[in-house]
Amino acid sequence: MIAVAQLSFFSAEASDARLDDLAGLLCGPAQVVRFGASDTARLSIVLADPSRAPALCAAAAARGVVTELAHSEGGSQVLRTAFRRDLVELAGQWCRGAIKSVPEDFTMDGALLRMWVLGAGLPDRRSGYLLGLDPHAPQTHVPLAEAVTRLGLPVIRLGPRGAGPALRICGTRRLRRLAELIGEPPAYTPAAHWPDALLPAG
Repeated sequence: MIAVAQLSFFSAEASDARLDDLAGLLCGPAQVVRFGASDTARLSIVLADPSRAPALCAAAAARGVVTELAHSEGGSQVLRTAFRRDLVELAGQWCRGAIKSVPEDFTMDGALLRMWVLGAGLPDRRSGYLLGLDPHAPQTHVPLAEAVTRLGLPVIRLGPRGAGPALRICGTRRLRRLAELIGEPPAYTPAAHWPDALLPAG
């Protein structure tokens, strides 16, 4: 008899690619802004590690969104979209005025978590897997920690002095749950970025 792994209802493989999945980048350091009073908005993320760009570009393209690489005034690499009409709803959900906020009815799932991992996830062999948070939006940290915990992944919040701001997931059982939820790493993603790097072989 061949054992078949049960697909989690919340896993990334359980749903087709959706534009709303890009909200997973906003769980990390990404920003979404509207163009003045117009009906267009732009999503952007500063890449601390440029090797993340190919997989993020591919993930956005799978959702019908074209991205480009640019440089910030400080010289950092930024992956961004054009100003688009179909991102206005996302901007409305994640912004209260000019302040980034987690939507009140926000529910985490595997697809969102996968985008978060692609944008700001990193294994740390000393402390588990880290989901990077937005240092400029501390008001998002607690609700995001609660959303991840409701997904069956209890986390520890780390501040700037503790390799943060980030949410830490530790323990083999929880790391396996994380790996199950986000699925296999996509092409162009460094293996060292995926939680599998922390799991025992076999």
